[in-house]
Amino acid sequence: MENIKKTTVVVALTTLVIGLLFGWLLFGRTAKTDAIEHDHLSMESPETIWTCSMHPQIRSNESGSCPICGMDLIPLENENDLEINPMAVSMSPTAMKLANVSTVIVSKKSAFKSMRLNGKVQVNEGLAYLQSSHISGRIEKLLVNNIGEYVTKDEPIAYVYSPELVTAQEELFEANKIKESQPALYHAARAKLKNWKLTDNKIDQIISSGEAMETFPIHADVSGFLTEKNVNLGDYIKGGQSLYKLVDLSSVWVLLDLNESDLAWVKTGNSVSFTVSALPGKQFKGKITYIDPVVHPTTRVVKARLEATNKDLLLKPEMFVSGILEAQAAGNSEALIIPKSAVLWTGVRSVVYVKEQTENGINFLLRQVTLGPTLGDSYIIEAGLKPGEEIAVKGTFSIDAAAQLAGKPSMMSPDGGPAMTGHNHAANSASTPPTKSTIRENEQQKTAINSKEALTELFTDYLKFKDALVEDDFEGAQQAATLVQKDLDNIDMSLFSGKQHQIWMDLSKESKLAIEHVAHFENIAELREAFQLLSQAMREMANSFKPLDEVLYVQFCPMADGNKGASWLSLSREIKNPYFGSSMLGCGEVTEELD
Repeated sequence: MENIKKTTVVVALTTLVIGLLFGWLLFGRTAKTDAIEHDHLSMESPETIWTCSMHPQIRSNESGSCPICGMDLIPLENENDLEINPMAVSMSPTAMKLANVSTVIVSKKSAFKSMRLNGKVQVNEGLAYLQSSHISGRIEKLLVNNIGEYVTKDEPIAYVYSPELVTAQEELFEANKIKESQPALYHAARAKLKNWKLTDNKIDQIISSGEAMETFPIHADVSGFLTEKNVNLGDYIKGGQSLYKLVDLSSVWVLLDLNESDLAWVKTGNSVSFTVSALPGKQFKGKITYIDPVVHPTTRVVKARLEATNKDLLLKPEMFVSGILEAQAAGNSEALIIPKSAVLWTGVRSVVYVKEQTENGINFLLRQVTLGPTLGDSYIIEAGLKPGEEIAVKGTFSIDAAAQLAGKPSMMSPDGGPAMTGHNHAANSASTPPTKSTIRENEQQKTAINSKEALTELFTDYLKFKDALVEDDFEGAQQAATLVQKDLDNIDMSLFSGKQHQIWMDLSKESKLAIEHVAHFENIAELREAFQLLSQAMREMANSFKPLDEVLYVQFCPMADGNKGASWLSLSREIKNPYFGSSMLGCGEVTEELD
């Protein structure tokens, strides 16, 4: 009985051990495997996001090529690389290097500008004198005949035969005979001769001689150089008639050409150092005493006048001079100064990209600024920036292109919007932002006959501007642009009523700003930039007013404006590119017909 119990216990214990072993094999390994797999999954990185180093707005769940530039996509290091500010453009350090983006910190600097001014030496009109004759008669003798001769004060310069003086002397002789009884008559006769500038001694000599003088001398009233001769020997002259122009050249004027854009820098009292090519090694100085209040309508320059001493008579009228003016802008002894390369100008507003360094990376945010006077290669900033802020000064177009493609606020679309490319012709042109133009296109109206005629001349000159750029004709393009300016100024805004009035006010303002400074442009590249901005407004005019009876073709070049694309108007379907001229004459396509 006892043996049976022992056997039973052994069997039970054996069964228990086998069961435990089997359970461990079945469930223990599975739990361990699950734990290992769980730990492995927890160590795996989240799903990789791929982006383009040049276009960080591109996001993809798998590797490949950028749909914009074709570069290989690279993985983001972590999810924190995603931009936080929805209005900003994020760029990695790698992207900034590839896009050649560089930045500077805005700070206040001394606002001094060195300007080179050209001009001419002129006569100081305050020291010019018109020598006239006090006697009527005939020129019997001229003692000064040559331009440039120096005349000394009181020197006789001419002799005049005067019948009136002969008669007056005869009257004096008769009055002298009765001066005891008629002293008043005698004194009146003497006074008559004195009115002709005869001295008392000369009158006494005439009375003593008893003979009338037939010719009388004219004496110089001032000393100076003869610059004008208005009479010849034998001429009959009247009292008060100008004989000569005498000029004192001990002081001269220098009239300098001052560009309209530099007016903010120049004021009376500024010192100018100048040289004359005819006198190498000589340097002169003078102070600006007067600035012409009127801008020349064609050259867009103002005359600034300075006075210079000329004791040695080295400076001669009509000499060309070259001056240097070290100027300080009024009220801007220290100002915010940034490079011109940092500013993107649309013709309506000026913008910069401000760098923001965050924990999640580098962002660039669009900022509108108010420009002050130009300072060589820089601008003075009047509003929009603060000292210590960091802005992009190189690669700004790359940043702006990324903003446009991402639908962020950009140069041409301050409110942001969907990106437009050369294949997106729903908006007709990559260079036209989806702002006012879309609204205006939906408000097309027939224009009154009189306003249509006024616009016809404007569009004709615009097309001349385009044709000159096609031919690479700088002077022709500049002249045509000047005609467009005049056309815009001459159009009477009262010709437009209702909605058309507001449309015209907006578009004419944009057009004027686009070509405001064409008269001062020095190369055709600047004219093409102005033409691009003008074309945007002209296209909207064509849509709104239908100024021509002919079909206008909207043509688009994707390579213009730094590969952002730009449009223009043409009367011909044939592509003749105004942005590249002969170098890429056929680049472009017709995107729209306006009839």
